Amino acid sequence: MTLPIRHLPVVQNWDCHAGGSCCKEYLVTITDEERRRIEAQGWENDPEIGGLPLFKKSGPWWRRRYHLNSREDGSCVFLSEKGLCRIHGKFGYETKPLPCRLFPFVLIPVGDHWRVGMRFACPSAAENKGRPIAQHTEALHEFAELLAKREGLDSKPPGSLRPPRMYGRLRLDWPELQSLVRTLSQLLRNPKDRIERRLRKCLALAELCRQARLDHLSGKRFDELMALLALSLEDQVPVEPASLPPPSWVGRVLFRLAVAIFTRKDHGPDSGVARKGRRALLGAAWRFARGSGPVPRMHQKIGASTFAQIEAASSRLTPEAEAVLERYYTIKVESLQFCGAANLRLPVWEGFDVLALTYPMLMWVMRSMGDRPPAEAVTRALTIVDDHFGFNPVLGTLRQRMSFRILSYTGQLPRLIAWYGR
Repeated sequence: MTLPIRHLPVVQNWDCHAGGSCCKEYLVTITDEERRRIEAQGWENDPEIGGLPLFKKSGPWWRRRYHLNSREDGSCVFLSEKGLCRIHGKFGYETKPLPCRLFPFVLIPVGDHWRVGMRFACPSAAENKGRPIAQHTEALHEFAELLAKREGLDSKPPGSLRPPRMYGRLRLDWPELQSLVRTLSQLLRNPKDRIERRLRKCLALAELCRQARLDHLSGKRFDELMALLALSLEDQVPVEPASLPPPSWVGRVLFRLAVAIFTRKDHGPDSGVARKGRRALLGAAWRFARGSGPVPRMHQKIGASTFAQIEAASSRLTPEAEAVLERYYTIKVESLQFCGAANLRLPVWEGFDVLALTYPMLMWVMRSMGDRPPAEAVTRALTIVDDHFGFNPVLGTLRQRMSFRILSYTGQLPRLIAWYGR
C-alpha cells in the first residue's frame, strides 16, 4: 500500500533536540527482524552496555513481544551518558528501530492517503520547535512504507481500509467522515470564540449528529447538513462558561480519577507515586476520589498543591496559550488521531469525548504549576497529559470507557470544560 502523505493546514514544527526524555520513559516494542538486526551488531561485548540483556519480553502470555531493555533509572540500554543513541552513533540512523525513528509522528491511514499526527508528549513538538513538518516529507514517506509492512497493510489495495465506527454499528464512508472532520476543524479554528467554547460547540455538534440519521445522507447533502448544524450552534452554546451549571459530584469524582490516570508516570526521571509501589498508588487513587488534602505527586513535573488550591485557581488563558491549544486540538482532529486505530480503536464520538476531556485536565494540571506564564504552563501540561492519549491501554478498558460514557451521557463534559475554563 503506497499511499501519499497529506499534510495538515496547521503550522506545526519539529526537530529532535536530543532531550532524551523519549529514551528514558517508553518501552520500545520491536519486531523479530529489528531484534535480529540489533543482535548482529555485536553489542554483547560492548563495555558501555555493561553485560545487560538487550531485550525483554512484555505483554500477556498469548501476545508477548520483545522490547528494548531499560536500566534501573528507566533509560534505554542503548542511551549514552551524553543522552544520545548508541545504535544511531555507531551504525547510523537507519538502523534504529522504527518506533524510535517515527516518534513523535503518528501516521494514520485515511482512505487513499496517510495523515500526519503528532505526540505532544515530546517537548519539542509541544513547543513547536524545529523545521515545518512539510520538510520531513521524505522521511515520512519512508516511515509510511515501513509502517505499512510492519502492520500488514502493504498487501491490501488502496482504499480498502474501513473508516472507524461513529458509534454503535454506524459507519460513514470516508468522504462523509472527512466532511465531518472538516466541520469540527472549522469550529476549533474559529478565532471569535475562546478555545473552551469551541470545544463545547464540538460536543454540541456531536450530540446533534448522534440524534440525526447520518447514514442516509452523502455527498453534497451531507456537507449541507454539516454546515446547517454548525450554524445552529451559535445560538445553542452559551458564550460565557459561567452560565453553565457546575459538574455534579459524580462528574467531579470521575474527572479526578481520570486526571490521576492521565498524569501518572511510572517510568523515567519524572516518575511519581508509582515508584513507591502498588500500595502508594491505591492510596493516591483514594485521595483523588475524595478530592481533599494534598494532591498526590503522580508526576514530578506537577507542582505541590492541594485539591482546594486547584479548584480555587483561575484558568484565564493568554492569546499565546490559546494558540498552543488550537494547534493541539486541530492536529488531533484533522489527522483523525482521536479515534480508530490511532486511539485504542475507539469509535469517532467516543474518541472525541476523551479528547475534549483533556481540556479540563490540562487546565487542572496548569493550575498546579503556580506562577508559570500561561503559555509555558499549558505547553508543559500537554507533555504530561498527551503522554497517555491514544497510548495508555488502561484508557481502552471496559471500566474506563464506561466512566467516560457516564460523563458524556449525563452532560458532564461541557460542564467540566466550562468549570475549569473559568
